[in-house]
Amino acid sequence: MTATTNNILQKKYDSKTSEAKWYQHWLDKKYFASKPNKDKVPYTIVIPPPNVTGVLHMGHMLNNTIQDVLIRKARMEGKEACWVPGTDHASIATEAKVVAMLKEKGIDKKSLSREDFLKYAWEWKEKYGGIILDQLKKLGASCDWDRTKFTMDASLSEAVIEVFVNLYQQGLIYKGFRMVNWDPAGKTALSDEEVIHKEVNSKMYYIKYKLVNSEEYILVATTRPETIFGDTAVCLNPHDERYAHLRGSKVIVPLINKEVPVIFDDYIDKDFGTGALKVTPAHDINDYNLGQKHKLEMIDVFTEEGKMNESAKFFVGEDRFVARKKTAKALEEAGLLDKIEDIKNNVGFSERTDAVVEPRISAQWFVDMKKFLHQNPEVLASVMEDDIAIYPPKFKNTYRHWLDNIKDWCISRQLWWGQQIPVWYLPDGNFVVAKNEADALLLAQQKDGKLTLTDLKQDEDVLDTWFSSWLWPISVFDGFKNPENEDIKYYYPTNDLVTAPEILFFWVARMIMAGYEFKGQKPFKNVYLTGIVRDKQGRKMSKSLGNSPDPLELIEKHGADGVRVGMLLSSPAGNDLLFDEKLCEQGRNFTNKIWNALRLIKGWEVDAALDGSHHQVAIDWFDARFNQTLLEVEDDFKKYRLSEALHTIYKLVWDDLCSWYLEMVKPAYEQPIDAYTYNQTILLFEKVLKLIHPFMPFISEELWHEVKERKEGDCLIIASWPVAKPVNAAMVAQMNTALEITTNIRNIKNANRLAKHEVVNLSIKTANENQYQPYLPVIQRLAMVGEILFVNQKIENSQTFVIHADEFFVPLQIEIDVEKERANILAEITYTKGFLDSVEKKLGNEKFVSSAPPKVLEMEQKKKSDALAKLKTLEESLKNL
Repeated sequence: MTATTNNILQKKYDSKTSEAKWYQHWLDKKYFASKPNKDKVPYTIVIPPPNVTGVLHMGHMLNNTIQDVLIRKARMEGKEACWVPGTDHASIATEAKVVAMLKEKGIDKKSLSREDFLKYAWEWKEKYGGIILDQLKKLGASCDWDRTKFTMDASLSEAVIEVFVNLYQQGLIYKGFRMVNWDPAGKTALSDEEVIHKEVNSKMYYIKYKLVNSEEYILVATTRPETIFGDTAVCLNPHDERYAHLRGSKVIVPLINKEVPVIFDDYIDKDFGTGALKVTPAHDINDYNLGQKHKLEMIDVFTEEGKMNESAKFFVGEDRFVARKKTAKALEEAGLLDKIEDIKNNVGFSERTDAVVEPRISAQWFVDMKKFLHQNPEVLASVMEDDIAIYPPKFKNTYRHWLDNIKDWCISRQLWWGQQIPVWYLPDGNFVVAKNEADALLLAQQKDGKLTLTDLKQDEDVLDTWFSSWLWPISVFDGFKNPENEDIKYYYPTNDLVTAPEILFFWVARMIMAGYEFKGQKPFKNVYLTGIVRDKQGRKMSKSLGNSPDPLELIEKHGADGVRVGMLLSSPAGNDLLFDEKLCEQGRNFTNKIWNALRLIKGWEVDAALDGSHHQVAIDWFDARFNQTLLEVEDDFKKYRLSEALHTIYKLVWDDLCSWYLEMVKPAYEQPIDAYTYNQTILLFEKVLKLIHPFMPFISEELWHEVKERKEGDCLIIASWPVAKPVNAAMVAQMNTALEITTNIRNIKNANRLAKHEVVNLSIKTANENQYQPYLPVIQRLAMVGEILFVNQKIENSQTFVIHADEFFVPLQIEIDVEKERANILAEITYTKGFLDSVEKKLGNEKFVSSAPPKVLEMEQKKKSDALAKLKTLEESLKNL
């Protein structure tokens, strides 16, 4: 015997050691790095920059796993794969963190100059800002870390300022005194998209507004009694006959005893509530519009922190919600509160601080969005015509609805952390817009030649964070300062954007706008929208609910590959993921399954003198199944069905490789395997490793190097992605039949309490013996079958089963339970009739028949004929029984 022994793998896969080893190796070898290469097709992803304040959460895990799968596959396909990482400066969130840090040190922000505050902010960013990117490395993210960007890097900030000046000069940016969404916690304006509406439990207060010189009153319902101190009218519907006699009347605002007019407007729904509205122009957008129309006084009764101010006269310095309760109590004591009802209503909350948003009149900077879209019609057309493809496509209508109903974008924020608005005010109240103070002075001196730099005062506000991140696909490649540089020409437009549906408007739509406005072309070709990660009860994960696991703890427990698989197995595009840690356990078990598969193979002794030709059918079958799987996976990738692709690979490994192929070829106990079969098995295993690498990078790389000795640079991360060969579908189908026969025989043994290794005989009644001949050794090996006979009549005292129209008999030396056998056959008849009915319905559907490809129709017709033949055989078996 010329047997050789392989190096056997350790018993268990050590994910911690493997992950640290291979990630560092990939970094050392610069496998993630990318440079323009005219000989390669570029494939580019820009990361949705996480907040610099952030730490890794489950949404990041899902999003970045998907990006890593895409980039790793592209790298293996020989493309110049470039994944640009970075972080977002997150004005509101970061400033809140810095203010809190200063408070702990006993420092009040108000006591600092802007410059001193920003020094603290940068110190905080340098200390904590890179945490989330380091955490992404634990996940296996293969970003080009040398390209890491931050939205307040000098070049990116210069781009933001340049864009502001450019849009202002085009008349697309203006300053307006408008009602905005005000965040009292962040003390800044918010755009409409930064307001999250939630249904909450509230109270409806019914308040009496007495008419002047009368005991009569108008009953007004409101959820916000604390705003009555800013009331400047009561509004009624002009067609409401109940109030027709009140034209020209005045009412007395409760508590403050101020006379205000009764006005009439069609805006009021006479059938809603009491048909009367208290008008507070400074604290409600609809009231503001009525106030503008009827020229009403505006009285702001809140401070920027959401406390009652001097104009309120009552409860000055009290928080608005405290003032609400006190106002209700005062109204009740004055006999002016008719009743209180418990209700549910939608209330706006700040997306960043979770504070209840307050409508507030304020001077802010806006982008004229309708005008912007008018000069960039491609923003809508590109998505609706699939020049930019959105997956899943159902979000196209959401995108269109938002653009059709777009409002001007409030881009100013009352903060210090961010890009300061490039506007300088002159002593006379006029202003100039310029890229820097030197240019500002030149413009100012054109108005007044005596002005000096000390006469100019820059706008205190900063720009909305989204005003920097909408430029991300261009600015990360320095496409503004140097619009013809090598990077921007090579990598732009990017390929795939992976993000969440909730920022389709915040970010995706605005990047498309910026792409067409500043580069004249789309910023990316495809948008993959992930679902929201929820707990198994369907609740969105949050710190407050305590239902969000720590991703790093999951990686520690189940390994990065296990967590990646667990996330992706249940995350079809655009659909929410109901996360359960058991998914990660399933992923970990899958890594163990793959490890043990190679451990089994490497444990075999190899004898070069042995003949392995009898294993050729198994080798050919698994190779065909691999190619079949590869074709399905490629199709899934094209349709961005990554979850389905992973499911297909999972089944190939768990079922076809481990449950069937290795069982077909493994040698008998303590016997060697022939060299040909061993080598073919190794080649097939290497192909499987290539297929799983994008999803499970660490274990696949580890096993790649365990399979055999590798030359320097022979790493799986840069190995060639497999190319599918033609599939012998007939052979796959015939082997599937052989495996179905095996399963039936195993079930018969199990039902009759026979040991799995106990040998039984098999008789087959068929019109086509030849289709079974190549697979008889497989059936004998897998099902522990001795003699296989082809017969033309039924075999008495046998356990039977039917596949297609063929009958199979397993003679057993036991008494047949006729009633049990009858029940089994009847159950199979019922199932087959149901299956036949579903096929016939499909074939009777004209729409299906006219649109289905010929191959699909042919398959459905075969299903029908097979079902009819099976029914006939089953009914004969029942009759004979």
